[in-house]
Amino acid sequence: MYRSLIVALACFLPLAVTATDAVPAPVQTGLAQIREADLRADIGFLASDAMKGRLAMEQGDDIAVQWVVSEFTKAGLKPAATDAQGKASFLQPVPLIAYSPDSEATRLVLVRKGKHSSWKTPEVSGRFPADLDVHAPVVFAGYGITDPGLHYDDYANVDVKGRIVVVFTGEPQENDPNSIFNGNGNTRNAAARVKLLTAQAHGAVAVLIAPVPSGSAMSPMQRSARYANADKGKPHPEHATFALADDQIHIPSMLISSEVMTELLATSGSTPVQLQMAIDKDLKPESRALPDTEVSLHFASRVEKKGTTWNVAGLLQGSDPALAAETIIISGHHDHHGENKDGAIFHGADDNASGTAGVVALAHAFMANPARPKRSILFVVFGAEEPGLLGSYYMAAHPLRPLATTRAVINFDMIGRDEKPSIQTDGIMEVPADTSNRLNLIGSVYSPDYRRTVGEQNAHVGLVLDDRFDHDAVNNVLFRSDQFPFVLKNIPAFWWFTGFHPDYHRITDTAEKIDYAKMARILRLAYLSAWQFADGRQPPRFLVDPRGRAN
Repeated sequence: MYRSLIVALACFLPLAVTATDAVPAPVQTGLAQIREADLRADIGFLASDAMKGRLAMEQGDDIAVQWVVSEFTKAGLKPAATDAQGKASFLQPVPLIAYSPDSEATRLVLVRKGKHSSWKTPEVSGRFPADLDVHAPVVFAGYGITDPGLHYDDYANVDVKGRIVVVFTGEPQENDPNSIFNGNGNTRNAAARVKLLTAQAHGAVAVLIAPVPSGSAMSPMQRSARYANADKGKPHPEHATFALADDQIHIPSMLISSEVMTELLATSGSTPVQLQMAIDKDLKPESRALPDTEVSLHFASRVEKKGTTWNVAGLLQGSDPALAAETIIISGHHDHHGENKDGAIFHGADDNASGTAGVVALAHAFMANPARPKRSILFVVFGAEEPGLLGSYYMAAHPLRPLATTRAVINFDMIGRDEKPSIQTDGIMEVPADTSNRLNLIGSVYSPDYRRTVGEQNAHVGLVLDDRFDHDAVNNVLFRSDQFPFVLKNIPAFWWFTGFHPDYHRITDTAEKIDYAKMARILRLAYLSAWQFADGRQPPRFLVDPRGRAN
């Protein structure tokens, strides 16, 4: 007993330096199970050469999936899914299509006054998991946003049924810190997927997304060009693109250049800059049909294969019969980028072996704790995050537990490094000089309650908590990890993130560069925060708009 006490105290030593009050006794046993040595061993395995970069639907990633299943089993979690025979399983299948877009054959053709103008890459860029042709008149739909909570609707006075809509990227007033659209940060309306879902709901048959004429945000096309120019030594893999075989989005989209946008709007009576300025001035829609403007879109692709990746999900049943039906999710993703054409491996130690190991560590910690929280905790490691959050979008559409009673999501994606200047941030945002104890929390705009709870629990840990990515509309960080599909479902969901660094999406993201002591501190904070979410009287509220109207 004396030896056990000494071991427990040793595990708490990093906490005792900064704690302002004692860690509650009911959580201490589990907290002591979060050990640097375990994290080192787990990330060393997941990011090893043998895993071949954990590309979705490939053997290395399948091994990672089975490893998570094994760890969930050893921890004592209950399987949260069912297999094809209806038996309990840790695996939720996620059907995927792997396809290769033909950028040279993909094109946009403008038909006006009997004349045809055609554009291909790099002026236009589009991907769709099948050959597809779409021909329809074009309607300008502003920023492509319908948000009743903000009393803003680009589709209010325009009919887009059977039409192709052209919209600006981003949101109005992005440089105005007082804007209803989260000041100079993002709301969920800025996400391209949300623009597609909105257009589809209004009856559009395709979406063209153009750079906002005057603003700081990069368009997806500009972002791709920026990173491609910086990618020396072929650091990005060359493999097929993935899509969900059963996606909620059924219409295609295409990114277009400013020059193409200007041509499309030539009959609108206004230039793109004039339309943007008018919308941004008073947030009144400027949407309109474009006279004598029809477009033909051609998408060309070759399906490589169809297959399955897996979400791995295990459940800790809550201890309170009245609250056990409510759920806290702790998540990460297990996939990465595989190998490049030269056989170099993208090890993905930080992205996201760190998050996978973190979810596993917390599963062991909670299950080793004699006391159980009142609400249930669902531990999930998603598949196919890298090609577009596919596993998490699938689970949000096919939930294993009711979303209406899901109270919070803690999502780990890159929690093992110090943030450093990189192509992601150079010339865009300042990186603090010292990030050795810093953790970025992304999502405060939709749940200040969540942020407040984490801050209170941080009194036991002493990390530096940073929310500056919530105030940045350039990198679109809000949309880029697996918490976002749950934000779209009105669930308080945060991305826990130690920041970008020069090894991000490079073959040099390796296990020896992880700061295991810092990672352990982050997981201790997550453990304490998750316990509070799961056991506290009042879980965090979700705000349907940045001005504070609660769901």
